[in-house]
Amino acid sequence: MVNFLKKICKLNFGEFEDKEFRKFLRLGTLFLLLVGIYWTMRPFKDGIFIEFVNADEQPWAKLVSLGVMLVLVAIYSNLVSRIPKEKLLSIMPAFYGVLTMLFSIFVFLVQNKTINDKLIVRIIGYSWYVFVESFGSLIIALFWAYASSITIAKSAKQGFPLIYALGQVGGILFPLFLITIPQMYKVQSTPLAMAILSFAMFLPKLLIRYFIKHTPEELRTSTIPTQIENKEQEKKQKKASFTDGLKLLLTHKYLFGIFLVNFFFEFVVTIFDFNFKYQVQETIKISTERQAILGWYSVSVNTVSLIFLLLGVNQITKRIGMGVALACTPVLLLLSLIGFVTMGQLLMFLLVLMVSSKAINYALNGPSLKQLYIPTSQEAKSQAQAWIETFGSRSSKVIAGQCNLLRPVLGTASYIMLGSSLSFLCTGLWLIIAIFLGKTYKKAIDSNSVIC
Repeated sequence: MVNFLKKICKLNFGEFEDKEFRKFLRLGTLFLLLVGIYWTMRPFKDGIFIEFVNADEQPWAKLVSLGVMLVLVAIYSNLVSRIPKEKLLSIMPAFYGVLTMLFSIFVFLVQNKTINDKLIVRIIGYSWYVFVESFGSLIIALFWAYASSITIAKSAKQGFPLIYALGQVGGILFPLFLITIPQMYKVQSTPLAMAILSFAMFLPKLLIRYFIKHTPEELRTSTIPTQIENKEQEKKQKKASFTDGLKLLLTHKYLFGIFLVNFFFEFVVTIFDFNFKYQVQETIKISTERQAILGWYSVSVNTVSLIFLLLGVNQITKRIGMGVALACTPVLLLLSLIGFVTMGQLLMFLLVLMVSSKAINYALNGPSLKQLYIPTSQEAKSQAQAWIETFGSRSSKVIAGQCNLLRPVLGTASYIMLGSSLSFLCTGLWLIIAIFLGKTYKKAIDSNSVIC
């Protein structure tokens, strides 16, 4: 069976050694589970927030999320400097699983009118929103910190897209069976689906154990020179603080460039996303139907991403270079913005726009960005990456959210022009930074050196 899969993957991702292929297959299975959980939580995050609070308050939820994430990243940075990443990948999802079960109970009580106090309902809506955002930031960042720390650049070019492809399978199957199919039959299944997800969050521990037991030790280390780095790392780990990653981010233009790429992408997509969720609320009044379209949105994003990956979009990185691969996404978003200016109030157009934007990010931009961490230190892979993944996206969502709050003040037409203008500026700067990152990465890989 594995040999058959290897032959199929050879057509889309390239030639793998047998043990290396099995390694990426195991990592991909873990990623499939994590992405499946997250992409099922996302529609519930938006659907519950719209039902319990209001779509207009989404920008405020993003602001609250940023404040909470400051505390969570401080805790995460402390943990990742003291506990091996593979052990954290067992502990943290299980902790989220316990909390998800508690949330499922609260949601059940609210939807059945047992809890009907407006303030409590709003607190639950905001808390669930922030909780899901933190899962997407910390757990996914932790997975990639681990994956990039045990993979060399040559292997990552074909292995990371394979991991992403398996992740998209999870993003299709989980929402399909836990959201869209029950909603098609008008079954109120949100609390039940959340409870099922809570049990699924205990499975990463088993997958990590299996991965360590069956993956050779030489495939669980990076071959980038680390003699000097290890000595420095030992000193830093003894007195590590949550600001260490921030210091690295602010003092190395390479890491700051990665931060800006995350920032610009999320800024543009947050403008799109707010208008999409706003139109969902205005167009669809029944809660179950809103959950259904948000569920189909999740399925569609991951389906299109998987198609892109199977068509070999990752070959751009392998054959043309990292710089071109990183530049493709801002160029495509520049073209999308032209359509947004003219059709930014149509629900179906916004749905297509969100699906295509997210899909190209997961199929091409995401795997390319993860490879950028390979020629960096272990501290950059763990602590700096946590700051980048969390605040690169979170801070841009907050800033874009404040722009979104101007919609009722400026009027729809003026607001769309403002959002589009700022987005054009972001994508232009993004394009320049992408070229710089591609050149710096190539130089480091060619010389087998650590950038920072």
